Order: sequence, then structure tokens, then C-alpha cells
Amino acid sequence: MKIGFNLLLWTGHVTEENFPIFRKLKKVGYDGVEIPIFDTSDPEHFKKIGAALKNEGLECTAVTVCPDEAHNAISPDEKNRQGAIDHLKRVIECGHNAGVQTLCGPYYQVLGQFTGKYPSEDELNRAAEVHRAIAGVAQQAGIKNAIEALNRFEAHLLNTMEQAAKYVKRVGHPNFGTMYDTFHANIEEKDPVAAIETVYKSGKLNHVHISENDRGTPGRGHINIPAAIKKLKSLGYDGWLTIEAFGGALPDLAAATRVWRDFFPSTKQVYEEGYALIRKSWGSTKSAPAKAKKAVPAKKAKKK
Repeated sequence: MKIGFNLLLWTGHVTEENFPIFRKLKKVGYDGVEIPIFDTSDPEHFKKIGAALKNEGLECTAVTVCPDEAHNAISPDEKNRQGAIDHLKRVIECGHNAGVQTLCGPYYQVLGQFTGKYPSEDELNRAAEVHRAIAGVAQQAGIKNAIEALNRFEAHLLNTMEQAAKYVKRVGHPNFGTMYDTFHANIEEKDPVAAIETVYKSGKLNHVHISENDRGTPGRGHINIPAAIKKLKSLGYDGWLTIEAFGGALPDLAAATRVWRDFFPSTKQVYEEGYALIRKSWGSTKSAPAKAKKAVPAKKAKKK
């Protein structure tokens, strides 16, 4: 298991100004960070990020979105769907340059843009066409895909783990998987912890976000995060557990995630207490039992 922290708490585009954060997170014990890849205009810039992370002994994952209608994977306009493919290929290039291991996020539709109807077969098929086109590209770049189901107030195509698991099957590419987010599951699932098993059985759980019900400090809200972590470990999950928390530093993101007040006194509280909660929850459980190895009979000593 690896513990990560999403840098969206501070910025939507990582620059040298943010590099000191890496050392702070490493000092606490983090294995890596999650970088936002929204601005793809300079792929070479991400090599600097990768070098800075490596210098601190940190690994990384990344998050991205469909930025607008011209890059919308579910658009009925073929030009816009091609725009989504082109955008995601640039994201993958940037991610490869930074050493990204997993690309997560709801990169199937524009956030907060709704049709007023249930997700249609046409929308699902359009998105799947886009994701088949980029899954192999990501695989060649050494990056796993982890599509994210969001709550109904942010997206309509994928809301639950059951929907996400079925969608991954629809895409049908070995590199393409999904993820679990405690915040979204808290809203959409009848039983958030049981939903983990639903998606785990799909064989495509590529990432996990640990996020509190108010998007603040993990452990200071009402989501049973320890239970979710224990469930993940009991099933044999051994990937990233990445904390995602939001503040008011980024107006566009605050608007998209409906952040209208401070949820914590300091970012330090979020990354220190969040790390401690994950470490304690993971350490207090037993892993899924390993298959017993056949005993090898000891060789008899030769008589002299």
C-alpha cells in the first residue's frame, strides 16, 4: 500500500513555487503525490516536476478532467470527441514526463454539465470509444487508467461503483480500470463499504481516494474511513490510498466542488492527521490470507 496526497489542495498547475510542499509531505511519511494535469500546453514542464519528486524520493499519480465541450468524451459531436482524445493524449504525454503511475479522474464528461436525463447508451458508447482510443496509449506510457465515478451533483454518466465496474467492462481494455472515492460513495452508495467489494470483484480497482464528507480533514467528518480502509486491505488491495481535500485557493475548483467555507484551520492539519489516520487504519487490520505453501520435506542426514 502507498499513501499519496492530491496537490489540488494548493494548485491546479504545479510549478517550482509548489516544490517545497514535496519535502513537507515526504517528511510526514507520504510515498507520493497526485498532480493535477489540466494545463497541457507545455509537456516538457512536467519533466521538471518528475525530477523534483524523484529528488525528494516521492512517486506520483495524476488527475485530469474533460475541460470543456470542445473536449467532451460524451458529446454527440464527433469533433468534440476527437478533441477529448487529443486532450487525453497530451495529458498522458505530460504524465509520462512526470513519471505518473496512474491517471485518475472523471475524464468522460464536462463537470456540472447535465442533459436532464439518465445516462444514455449513446453517451456510454461514445465515451467508451474515446477511452479505447487512449487506453493503449496510456499503457505504452506506463500509466494505468482509473476512471472516477462522481456524485450526481457533479456528473451524470457514472455515479456508483456498479456503474463504474460495468463501464470498465464496456471499454474492455486491460489497462483501463476505475477507482473508489470515499466522498462520492458516501453520497451515492446504499452501503459505501460494501460497494468496495462490488468494484473490487471487477478486477479493475486501480486507485482509491480518501476524502471526508465535507472535503476537509480525514477523520474529522462522519465517513467511516477506517472501515473502508480495513475492507480494502481485507480484500487484498495494495495500491494507492490518496487523500483528496479541497479549500478555497482555486476559485474555479471551489465552484465545481461547491466549497463555500473553510473546512480546516490549516493544510498541515489535513496532511498530518490524514496520513496518521490511514496508517493507523491500515496497520490495525490483517491482509487477505495468502495461499498456504506446500511444506518441503527436510532432507535426512546421511549416516557417516
